[in-house]
Parts: sequence; C-alpha cells; structure tokens
Amino acid sequence: MSDLRVRFAPSPTGYLHIGGARTALFNYLLAKKQGGTYVLRIEDTDVARSTQESVDAILDAMEWLGLSCDEGPFYQSERFDLYKQKVEQLLQEGKAYRCYCTQEELDAKREAAMKEGRKPKYDGTCRNRSDQPDMPNVIRFKLPEDKEETTFVDKIKGAITVRHEELDDLVIARTDGTPTYNLVVVIDDAEMGINLVIRGDDHVNNTPRQILLYEALGYPVPEFAHVPMILGSDKKRLSKRHGATSVMAYQEMGYLPEAMVNYLVRLGWSFGDEEIFSMDDLIEKFSIENVGRSAGVFNPEKLLWLNSHYIKTGDAVRLAELLKPFLASKGISTEDGPNLVAAVKSLQERASTLIEMAEGAAFYFVDSVSYEEKAQSKFLRPEQKPVFETLLAELEKCPEFIEDQLESAFAKIMEVTELKFGKIAQPLRVALTGGTASPSIYEVLQVLGKDRSLSRIKQAIDSL
Repeated sequence: MSDLRVRFAPSPTGYLHIGGARTALFNYLLAKKQGGTYVLRIEDTDVARSTQESVDAILDAMEWLGLSCDEGPFYQSERFDLYKQKVEQLLQEGKAYRCYCTQEELDAKREAAMKEGRKPKYDGTCRNRSDQPDMPNVIRFKLPEDKEETTFVDKIKGAITVRHEELDDLVIARTDGTPTYNLVVVIDDAEMGINLVIRGDDHVNNTPRQILLYEALGYPVPEFAHVPMILGSDKKRLSKRHGATSVMAYQEMGYLPEAMVNYLVRLGWSFGDEEIFSMDDLIEKFSIENVGRSAGVFNPEKLLWLNSHYIKTGDAVRLAELLKPFLASKGISTEDGPNLVAAVKSLQERASTLIEMAEGAAFYFVDSVSYEEKAQSKFLRPEQKPVFETLLAELEKCPEFIEDQLESAFAKIMEVTELKFGKIAQPLRVALTGGTASPSIYEVLQVLGKDRSLSRIKQAIDSL
C-alpha cells in the first residue's frame, strides 16, 4: 500500500459524461497501480440542480465501467456544518470579509472596467469596511497582499505561474450562506487527505485560487494533474452534436464496458503502439507521465472497432446474459428457443454491438419466419420446390445436426440435385432466417436444431 489518495468528484446535475468517466478512470488506474486509495465524492452543493436521479445515474455508470471506489461515496450536502465552520475561521482570522455590493453595483463596476480596458474583476470596495449593516452579503476570500504570484508544478502541464493581479477576492459563501465550489473542494480534498488531484484542465484557472485557500486554512497543498479536454471531430469541445456523450447511452447502444474503458484510456494516454488493453494491463502500465498535453479527439468509429473486437473475443456465456435485455426489448423470449450461447457464438464474428447481435439473433427465436420481400421473390420460387423437398428428405435422415453429418447430407443433396453448394445454401438460408445474410448455413442448422430447421423448410415448401 502507498499513501497515494486520489478522488473522483462528480456533480449530480446530469449523467456521467465521457470526459468525467475518463477522469474517474485515470484516478482509479493510478490508485490501483500504486496501491493507493480511490475516493468517490458527490459534489451536490448545488441544491437546485442536484438530483437523486443523477446520483444514481453516476453510480450506475461507475459500476458498469468497473470503477469501484475504496472510500465513499461521500456527499458534500452532508458536510455544510464543516464548511460554515471554515468560513467563520477565515472571517475571524481576517482572511475573509463580508461584501455588501449588490448585483447591480457589481455589474456596473464590471461594465466600467471593460470600457476603460481594465480586467473586469471585483475592485475590493468592501475589503476594509468596518461597519456591518443588516443587509444581504456574500463572503469573499481576501487575496493575500504579501504575494505577487502563485506557482505550481502540474504533473501533466509542467510549471504554471499566475500573477495575483489576474485574480480578485473570490466569493466563498453566497448571500444564502451556502459555500461555493472553490472553497468546499479545498476543504473536502484536505479533510479527506487527497494528495494528488487529477481532473480536467478546465479547472486549471481555479488551481491558484485553491492553493491560496489551502494555505489560508493551514492545509497541506496537494499535487495537481490536469487532463486535457476531449474534443469532437471538428476540434471543438465534445458535445451532443458529436453524438452521445453519456456513458450509459453507450451501454444502451450495445457497447461493452471493457471497450469503453479501453477507448477512454487512449483518449490522451498511450503506451507505445499498443491499442488493446485489459483492465489488468492498464493497472500495470498506466502512468500520469504518459498522459499527453494535447486534447484527445473523440472518434466513434474507433470505439465501434474496439467494441467489435471485444465481442469477437468475448466469453459467449457472459455475452448471452448481456444480450437478453436487448432481445427482450424486441419482444423476444429466449426461454423456449434454441441455446442462446450457441446463437451468440454463431454471431460473434458478425456483430459490432449487442444491438446488432440481437437483430442478428432474432430469427433463431421466432415461431415462424417472415421473409424479406426481395429474398423471397429471388430464392423462394416454385421451381425451388424439388430442391427443398430433397433437403427435407436428406436432413430428416441425420440422427444429429452436427457438422460431419450435415456435410454428408449436403454432399448427397448436391449429387441428387446436380447443384453447387451455393445454389442450395442460399435458398435454404432464406427459408431458415428470412433473409440472405446470416452465419454459415451449418451454424444456423446446428443452432436451430433438427426440429426447428425441418419445420422452417416445410414452411418454405408451403409458401411455394
């Protein structure tokens, strides 16, 4: 075990998106690799926007991805007393003050500053105010006057220095007394012993302010690693216009969690030229040092390719269980049909998603086949009747539908009909599946079994 403590701290105001999931994954992998502790904290201080539904969606997504936490989940909404205590501490030590400026006054100050070419930041009007009128006020953190700049060494971006003239006196508590993000995140990370903060680089600008708060509260300052953004194909910030951004939307689209994990980790991290990583591989090989500084570009085709790989190489028994809900959504029960695992094995090479696999497997489980119009008009013509009758007769003689017996039966059928294999197999495929695309004809016959196969051939003969 190491003393490394990292955290993932999502806000429950919606689903877990791709960027958040990657941040969660990076924290998880580093903790597992170093024998550290991975903490999950739900940042639900935004009472108006935080919902239990969003909390559940985030927890479900974390579970689906396999990113179980070592501690938590903790909820900021249960820690308000601690935050109030720390705000009071800063006030008593002269490191914070009450600001009585109204929103209208602040807007006017901001507008005037912009007109004069100055940075539109708070001008410190209430910083040294001694009276305490009975009116609404926020509480601001007093920017230290004995320092001109703050520097920190980001483990991904390198050294970053921010001049204090770029900052202003940050609001740490709103007029209703609720604390703001920059304060609570510092208190929580410090109180939970987080010593490395891995998060998106949209938080880089918050870091100098937070470092000053750590110092003002007497907390040790953790290390920081800011992960580059994820962009769409147009190199703009990833959004819904680029496709689904919710992790669980990909589960609903028939993606496997191992494909999503493998894809997410490669959005900004690399290990030589390797593309395929199991979770164990990642835990062994992951390092912050190999996270790049440039933004990752989300490529749905690459994710689909990875998913196809994991379906092809996946355990058929597990895939069969995962497939059941997708079949059920199509009104298909697998209770009385062919062996689902055998059906999955026949489709693994052909499906890129579980939705595709469900669509491909549907014909196995229907009571009677519906023929595609084009396939029926081409392959189920009256002149095919003798071929089907020969098929029926020879296949009835097979004690079992196993490959060598089926090969012998087809050899006999080709001899009797004087037709090549393809001229027999394609009409039979339409009779058995309803269409012209399916697994190999021997696989279809074996999965359907003798009784179902013969029944469908008889149905085809009747349709002629």
